[in-house]
Amino acid sequence: MLIPAIRTTILGDKMGFSTDGLVIKEMNIGDNDRLVTIMTRDYGVIKAFAVGAKSIKSRRGSATGLLSYSDFDIDKKGDTYKIREATVNRMFFGAGSDIDVLALSQYLCELCLVLGPYDENGEEFLRLILNSLHFITEKKRPLALIKAITELRIASISGYTPNLVACDGCGEFEADVMYFNTYEGVLYCENCRKGEYCKEINPAVLKAMRHIVYSKLESLYSFEIPERETKILSDITEKYITLQTEHKFTTLDFYNSII
Repeated sequence: MLIPAIRTTILGDKMGFSTDGLVIKEMNIGDNDRLVTIMTRDYGVIKAFAVGAKSIKSRRGSATGLLSYSDFDIDKKGDTYKIREATVNRMFFGAGSDIDVLALSQYLCELCLVLGPYDENGEEFLRLILNSLHFITEKKRPLALIKAITELRIASISGYTPNLVACDGCGEFEADVMYFNTYEGVLYCENCRKGEYCKEINPAVLKAMRHIVYSKLESLYSFEIPERETKILSDITEKYITLQTEHKFTTLDFYNSII
């Protein structure tokens, strides 16, 4: 998916710019307006007012809805962003979507809210979330696998990169049984493991984790693992992201309650 370059103009005491982004949160203001939070490429996470977006005559309505990936023309005055125009590129949720798909998509939005950069470049985050949403909505991969990929990759690009090179104690690269410490973010072998947060992983899970952390985005989703290993991987990445951020993800609780 190609992302257009930003276009910026100065309008008196206002700065206007055009960019693309994904709406990751929306809040109704009054009868006709919305305050939306957008994961943008060039400015990361921003909050912007969409005046009249709820009006049936507004062209900004669908483009500013939750999980809409849109092109935006935005004015900035001081610390306030206001959407001048918005055009939908893709809507990732419709009336026919499954509840588990919607729940996982909302969880990915919350991951962006908690871990995404604010007022700085957010291209890597945006590309990751858009690709994950594509695979979720098209059901190209098991939901648990996409969840795990997104959790571990977004943790890595947010500064919580785990050390998966070798055992943190002795340097052993791989064994039939290894342990990942979800609190320390390091690997241990059988002889070196320590701490209550160590989770047993086999070579297939370790290979998947290394791929998620170290591969290029273009090949990030190009692997498959058995269902049992997928569940182990998903449980580990979930524990890792929650421990590292110390955040209670309410959307994750809802997702887990329905699967």
